[in-house]
Amino acid sequence: MSLKQISVFVENKPGKMQHLTDVLAKNNVDMRALSLAETSDFGIVRIIVDDVYAASTILKDEGFIHNVTKVLGVAIPDEPGGLNTVLQVLNEAQINVEYMYAFLGGKDVAHAYMIFRVEDRKAAVAALAAKGIRCVEHEELAQL
Repeated sequence: MSLKQISVFVENKPGKMQHLTDVLAKNNVDMRALSLAETSDFGIVRIIVDDVYAASTILKDEGFIHNVTKVLGVAIPDEPGGLNTVLQVLNEAQINVEYMYAFLGGKDVAHAYMIFRVEDRKAAVAALAAKGIRCVEHEELAQL
């Protein structure tokens, strides 16, 4: 169970991020989640999109350096301590979280959603499922 995330390398200069979003918008790619991490010279834009193949093809055609990575999307009860519970389960299973970021749940107001990059996806899914914590599939994102 996983989502496919596109990581795009973008120069840390005025207008470069807007160029990326312009390319995606003009090609009707719907971004469901986004995270930006930067250094002095470049940024890594991590995005979850509706159509990974189309977005990846478009980015390649436009000269963007990018790669596709499998990550976890996790539905977290939207209540105090919801994220802490998920992190506690992962910690108890000795699964390292490399990074994480949030995305909107749309119509589902009972849950918050997080993207997790972990060392062992399969072990993370099993540990979370054992505690009744649901991971989301790519197709489900369209329903949110």
